[in-house]
Amino acid sequence: MAKLILTNEVAGLGSAGDVIEVKNGYARNYLIPQGYAVSWTRGGEKQVEQIRSARQARAIHDLDEAVALKNKIEAVKVRLAVKAGAEGRLFGSVKPADVADAVAGAELGSIDKRKVHITSPIKSTGEHEATIRLHDDVTAVITLQVVAAK
Repeated sequence: MAKLILTNEVAGLGSAGDVIEVKNGYARNYLIPQGYAVSWTRGGEKQVEQIRSARQARAIHDLDEAVALKNKIEAVKVRLAVKAGAEGRLFGSVKPADVADAVAGAELGSIDKRKVHITSPIKSTGEHEATIRLHDDVTAVITLQVVAAK
């Protein structure tokens, strides 16, 4: 078992700054090369505090603020213009960063692209849904109106 410090949020493992134990192969072949974690050392405790303080600075601090943002996001349909072919098929697919940019463009607030989860790949125009984790207890469902860019 390898002891690691997470540098990013990993679904099913934890958030940035958490100290976890995983199997050696998972750590060596996935988490460390992808930059999701670093090896734990005794001197790493200072690094854990830095990661946690950075996470707290980025996080939405108040539960009420997160609920208000959720209500704002769920009340509107966010328009997202992307390159598309003749029959509405997209060139590529919609990425979480595109959703985060569209939310910021609609002046609903800024969200972290790592908090956006697209359940099924968006490869055509029309209405689609994605989820955004705003707080540990608050998840918003956003309705995206994907249209062809002119």
